[in-house]
Amino acid sequence: MIDLFAEVSAYCRLAVPEEYKRPIAIVGAGGIVDGAHLPAYRLAGLEVVGITDIDLTRAREVATRHGIARVYATLEELLADDRVEVVDIAVPVTHQPPIFRKAVAAGKHVLAQKPFTTNPETARELAALAAEAGVVAAVNQQMRFDEGIAAAHRMVESGWLGTVTSFSLSVNVFTDWSQWEWAQAMERLEIMVHSIHYHDAVRWFMGEPSSVYAVAGRTPGQFPVGETRTTSTYTFPDGSSAFVYANHMNAGNDNTAEFRIDGTEGAIRGTLGLMYDYPGGRPDTLEVTSTVVATDGWVPYPVTQRWFPHAFIGSMGSVLQAVATGSTPRSAVSDNVKTVELVDALYRSMDTNEVVHFGR
Repeated sequence: MIDLFAEVSAYCRLAVPEEYKRPIAIVGAGGIVDGAHLPAYRLAGLEVVGITDIDLTRAREVATRHGIARVYATLEELLADDRVEVVDIAVPVTHQPPIFRKAVAAGKHVLAQKPFTTNPETARELAALAAEAGVVAAVNQQMRFDEGIAAAHRMVESGWLGTVTSFSLSVNVFTDWSQWEWAQAMERLEIMVHSIHYHDAVRWFMGEPSSVYAVAGRTPGQFPVGETRTTSTYTFPDGSSAFVYANHMNAGNDNTAEFRIDGTEGAIRGTLGLMYDYPGGRPDTLEVTSTVVATDGWVPYPVTQRWFPHAFIGSMGSVLQAVATGSTPRSAVSDNVKTVELVDALYRSMDTNEVVHFGR
């Protein structure tokens, strides 16, 4: 197993080779930039040449804290800087599309925070604009680079489980939504802002579903307007299935975040360490049992990195690799259109209390 795990570990490696590195500028100076993007970029040795935000005082504070030399007064000033090759857009979803359009029109490569839009029509438009401009564009679905999830994907991709038959993920946490003022009035909240990571992961592992069904709930007196508890089920053309449950109003102080993948020749089980003590968290756990590689029962895989901040190296590194080599980012905008379509379908199911079918 040591040699097999070494191959999985190599797949999960997040270092960015020197020849891939390009100057980056950031739009947005909120908590996710301060606490995840910039620490990750520092770990990877990436060059951030400047930052801007509608709150320039906040931008200057973040720039000072992270040693960023330039604070742009406006987005236009940032886009006019010839040094900037990649724009990292990290602002609330309602502000993203116009920034994305301007960045692409300026010939900049883009990494857009998730979700990069709330509706499929805009998603398809933005993906087409990036393709027409010939720029690399990806969405920061950094859970695809979280080591536990990435290692599990590599094991599945390598055939360790045979044919995958089911994927399930269950999260019970308490989330203090007051940390994000912009989220307080969102009518579509939990899946749009949080569980979009899980639903994107379902697509990454399982492909496109044939149908989905979702229900949502709120807790009396809760702080945000939108849903804070969701249950979603999937069916796939081959008869496989998936299940995602997320509860953000757990008052029991016993956070859990567990996932499981079953196949005809084995299974994987694990935890998402970030959710046990957000935003610090802990490393994921991951175990695998397989008759294909003869594990002789459950064997732990040694996860050493964390979702925050390490996975953010992966999402930006994937963009930089694509710029340097012509490859496709792991979470390219063209692929993420399908995630936006999936999220839209889940909300339509909530609204109608009906199964939503694809391809009809």
